[in-house]
Amino acid sequence: MPNFLAIDAGGTSTRAAILNSSGLCLGYGTAGGGNPVSRGFEPALEALTQASAAALGDAPAPFSEVLLAMAGASLELPTQLFRDRFATLGLAGNVMIESDLLAAFYSGTHHDHGCALIAGTGAVGARIAGSRLAAVADGTGWLLGDAGAGFWLGREVARAVASALDGRGQATSLTGLVLAELDITLDPGARTQGRLRAQQQLILKVYERSAIELSRFAPLVFAAPDDIVARDIIERAAQALARTLLAVSEGASDEAAADGAAGDGPGQAVPLVPPFAGAALPGAQAAGAGSFRMTDQPLIFGGSVLTKGGTVASAVVDLLTAGTAEPAGTTEPITPVLVEDGMVGAAVLVLKRNGIEVDASVFARIQGSLAALR
Repeated sequence: MPNFLAIDAGGTSTRAAILNSSGLCLGYGTAGGGNPVSRGFEPALEALTQASAAALGDAPAPFSEVLLAMAGASLELPTQLFRDRFATLGLAGNVMIESDLLAAFYSGTHHDHGCALIAGTGAVGARIAGSRLAAVADGTGWLLGDAGAGFWLGREVARAVASALDGRGQATSLTGLVLAELDITLDPGARTQGRLRAQQQLILKVYERSAIELSRFAPLVFAAPDDIVARDIIERAAQALARTLLAVSEGASDEAAADGAAGDGPGQAVPLVPPFAGAALPGAQAAGAGSFRMTDQPLIFGGSVLTKGGTVASAVVDLLTAGTAEPAGTTEPITPVLVEDGMVGAAVLVLKRNGIEVDASVFARIQGSLAALR
């Protein structure tokens, strides 16, 4: 029975698992960031090697394929260099590179059609058809998009505080939270050149860091649940993420019908997503997405913004539900599957890409055996 190595390579952490063709995970390891786009090729390769060596253990057995799930999978990465490094660990075959979006999707389902919405530091939505990415929206980075994600939330928090301090915006309890985070004392009587000294320190401390570090303020918006400014930020984040999902959903119904005709219909223990017309979201038409339509297909949510606490995830679901064309109470509830990372999906993908069927029982075996190792 051949063994396979599956790797979920993120920007901050890397996870690896060795599994056999029945879906039984035999070993698991972790390391630092393994994405060559964000970390650089050599540091990423070292992290991939460390996680893989830990998964293989002290007496590694040969394995026939490696599947790397990572952001930037569409880039022409030098797979031969990956292969050379993994050959020292026992690789007998090739290295495959797949999108981390697909890995996140398959961490929640073994079916080959559906949608995924991921919101961590960045945000991206995808429609999956026939086990391939059929449409992708956002994921364009903090300068061009990633609307509703961690950086976006952190930036909105910082902007709200800056506005509150000089009177341009509404007073908010976020001010105290942000100033405490940055070790800034607010003294209403202390001014420099007419500006509050606290705001001047805020400006200096924010701009001395890299822009992406604004994501550190994202958790603060959830620490002030009764604050009207914080609630507004959460609602706008949910609207942005719902628009991203709308943008990729076109054609999902047709793919669902094809999926059913092929004998791979909705499966056991996979939440069903009913068909419904688009929610009335600001800018939905401008985003090129008039309605979100899925018929009995899985909807996967991933990333800390959606999976931690559930506030934003619930708000996204509420927005989509509000747009249903069906009478209230006549549709199944929208129940996205929440996934922590793409490790299960990477394992699913390495089997699928090697022609091995992953049905409900194999999927459950991957989930269970991996959970035991973690």
